[in-house]
Amino acid sequence: MDKARNYLSLARKAGRIELGEEPVGAAARARIARLVVVARDAGDHTWRRAKSFVAGSDQICIRIPYSKDELGEAIGRQSLAIAAITDPALALAFLQALEQPEKYREALDCLAQKTKRVQARQAEARAHKKNVRKGRS
Repeated sequence: MDKARNYLSLARKAGRIELGEEPVGAAARARIARLVVVARDAGDHTWRRAKSFVAGSDQICIRIPYSKDELGEAIGRQSLAIAAITDPALALAFLQALEQPEKYREALDCLAQKTKRVQARQAEARAHKKNVRKGRS
């Protein structure tokens, strides 16, 4: 199994991925889907639905170079046509592991910015927590 599919498996184990059309749609409507991935051999209807899920938002939808069976194998299922990664750092790592930077340049840039913002918020929260413990609130 290659590096990109390992990231999908890691996302499943961490609970940072939604699998299947209905959960992906719910995650997209809740605006927690960072990257919606569609298998290369998924039907046109699935591809149109995935694009409609992210339409009008800053969420990203891409078609990946894996078949439904390969995508399912990475996740621990028989077959999987659509999934949504909800963690921006995992989504960024997955896209970088695909090794097609020219094809996904815009998505990579967007996810890199989102990841930086999330990391900055986490650092601020840690600093605040430390200040509260020391009585500097």
